[in-house]
Amino acid sequence: MVGARVSAAAAALLVLAACAALPGRAAANKISINWKPNTNYTDWVKQHSPFYKDDWLVFYYTAGQADVVQVDEVGYNKCDATNAIYNYSKGRSFAFQLNETKTYYFICSYGYCYGGMRLAIKAQKLPPPSPPPSASDRSAAAIAAFASSHAAVLYAAAAVLAALHRMV
Repeated sequence: MVGARVSAAAAALLVLAACAALPGRAAANKISINWKPNTNYTDWVKQHSPFYKDDWLVFYYTAGQADVVQVDEVGYNKCDATNAIYNYSKGRSFAFQLNETKTYYFICSYGYCYGGMRLAIKAQKLPPPSPPPSASDRSAAAIAAFASSHAAVLYAAAAVLAALHRMV
């Protein structure tokens, strides 16, 4: 009877280890932007790309000294907020979700746009998850890579099994 409990516990741990190895669903990212004058946001975009549909941009700025204005491409290129899609100037932060796959344009209408305080972000579709490897693709190298990347889980499973074995 005790051996059956150990076998059941071992099976449960193997299932948990297998679940840990499965790729998780990618969640939307929260990207913080320190929205301030004299910053080259073209370089910032290059450093933080790619951006995906459903990601969140969180602009942090000084109240009364900056705003976040969503504009079209013409407004972006001319630093012109006249035909703004959206203007947010309350508080000290603004969260915006990239809810479509397209290019979004943001400027500061306080005159800092001319100094580079403007942002163009292209939101892409999230790439599909990688398909699981077929049985013929598995190799000793793949097993070793799995073991090394999940060493902590495997070590914990072995420790639990050892503790269960001692209880028998």
